[in-house]
Amino acid sequence: MALQPYDLYDVRSLLTEEERAVQDTVARFTDERVLPIIGDCFDEGRFPKELVGEIAELGLLGSSLPEQYGCAGLNAVSYGLICQELERGDSGIRSFVSVQSSLCMYPIYAYGSEEQRMRWLPDMAAGKVIGCFGLTEPHGGSDPANMKTHARRDGDDWVLNGSKMWITNGNLADIAIVWAQTEDGIQGFVVEKGMAGFAAQEIKHKMSLRASVTSALYFDNVRVPEANRLPNVKGLKGPLGCLTQARYGITWGPVGAAIACLDEALNYSKERILFGRPVAATQSAQLKLADMSRRITMAQLLVLQLGRLKDAGTMQPQQVSLAKWNNCRMAIDIARECRDLLGGAGITTEHAAIRHALNLESVITYEGTETVHQLVIGRELTGISAF
Repeated sequence: MALQPYDLYDVRSLLTEEERAVQDTVARFTDERVLPIIGDCFDEGRFPKELVGEIAELGLLGSSLPEQYGCAGLNAVSYGLICQELERGDSGIRSFVSVQSSLCMYPIYAYGSEEQRMRWLPDMAAGKVIGCFGLTEPHGGSDPANMKTHARRDGDDWVLNGSKMWITNGNLADIAIVWAQTEDGIQGFVVEKGMAGFAAQEIKHKMSLRASVTSALYFDNVRVPEANRLPNVKGLKGPLGCLTQARYGITWGPVGAAIACLDEALNYSKERILFGRPVAATQSAQLKLADMSRRITMAQLLVLQLGRLKDAGTMQPQQVSLAKWNNCRMAIDIARECRDLLGGAGITTEHAAIRHALNLESVITYEGTETVHQLVIGRELTGISAF
């Protein structure tokens, strides 16, 4: 039986029937709805909002949360496959779904009251309410404990002041999950669009994630009712727990980007004739293509085992760090190699490699830089923190 060029170890055979169905559905959506428009969206610096309804209709928002909240109730591997197939289209599309699902819907589900879950989750699953996640601050970056945004109690309300930076979906969002220092430690608040003193400003001049909305958030004496405080968590474990959920999805996403780049480079190298033969007939090209296949295969096996651990309830944050580090590095290196194989044609967004390479500059940075995840593993091995 012939091997599949992008799945030489037949990893797909390890998936359940339901997981394969999820992958096929999202792959079809990416092929039919994302790929025809995403190059233009990247060029124009425009997030394709017209796809949000279809994404919601497919059950991709909050897909791992229970059905009683209007969600699909899928397992972790299925969510990973969703991320992989969406990022095969573009990191910006996967980022939108990741933020909505893991950084906004998850904290409401995990840390919110039942009233808050019923108030927001069904509409978020339906794409009627879009969320963003406010943790990172202009000065903070990889040190979220150095948080300046603060909230103080004032009667039945909280008064919120501060700012957040590099916020995906910021100007799209109807609500923001905002983390702030209080007298009782870091707490989470659901800040609603239109609250007095709350403003979002879109960040322009990006060369990465151009088909995604990135914003700064500002809070000037914003009054947030007690009913909007997430009551079931205090301290950094709240936002860090959300990030573990989102990073899990990110470990799968770059596999899709790498497959897209390899597919493009492989086809191009077979068609491009130089010195009387296809580029694919040269040893140098075959060595590069073979190495890409090797690295993609390793990444696929890594995330599948990570997903099985997550579904078993035994996944540890350090394991997520290892997979994000490995798979983001794998994907960005492959995107750059594929751009090189495409020659001069590779610098245009008529081809996917340069777009994926630029996007992955963000993906390898956000939700824990490569260095941070390396140090997480170093600390796990040695028992010594080098942060």
